[in-house]
Amino acid sequence: SLHVTKMSSSKVPRDLLYEAVRDILKGSGTKRRKFVETVELQINLKNYDPQKDKRFSGTVKLKYVPRPKFSVCVLGDQLHCEEAKANDVASMDADALKKLNKNKKLVKKLAKKYDAFLASDSLIKQIPRLLGPGLNKAGKFPSLLSHNEALLGKVEEVKSTIKFQMKKTLILAVAVGHVKMDEDQLVSNISLSINFLVSLLKKNWQNVRSLHLKSSMGKPQRIF
Repeated sequence: SLHVTKMSSSKVPRDLLYEAVRDILKGSGTKRRKFVETVELQINLKNYDPQKDKRFSGTVKLKYVPRPKFSVCVLGDQLHCEEAKANDVASMDADALKKLNKNKKLVKKLAKKYDAFLASDSLIKQIPRLLGPGLNKAGKFPSLLSHNEALLGKVEEVKSTIKFQMKKTLILAVAVGHVKMDEDQLVSNISLSINFLVSLLKKNWQNVRSLHLKSSMGKPQRIF
């Protein structure tokens, strides 16, 4: 991912960002929910034609995990499965994958059950043969997990990474945090997300019509 930390989200004044974050946290504090509300960045684009223009896509790693409940499953060799079990991370080995028998319904169910997958290098090449195209279709093809990196570190990385992808409309929404985070953590994640998004756009800020922040149950706060 690009190094965009040096740029400040110059078009969004920092005090305005803090004010919006404070309002969101205050609003969420007055009504106790049974779940932790997500804070979402909502982007409205302009001067783009989704039919003709190249659709952009990019991922960026945020400093703080935006979705604590984000679930990851390791499709692992013996070592990785043992490491996953020792760290309370869900895992499946090649035999468990074979048992799904390329059944479309079962693969779809697996894709639905987890937010993301990691796979050992020995297994990643076999995924299409073992499971068919199901994970790919769901946009959840596994990231590579090598033996040179700590499994938990890689899980954290996947949990902290968000994806901006332009589809058929000019509106995007991405989870950038949650209401149990403090102001500085939220502002850090939001700034990084905005800077990265703008770097993906062909005319940068000239492609941004508006930016809003919103908690799951709160009202949108316009920041640009």
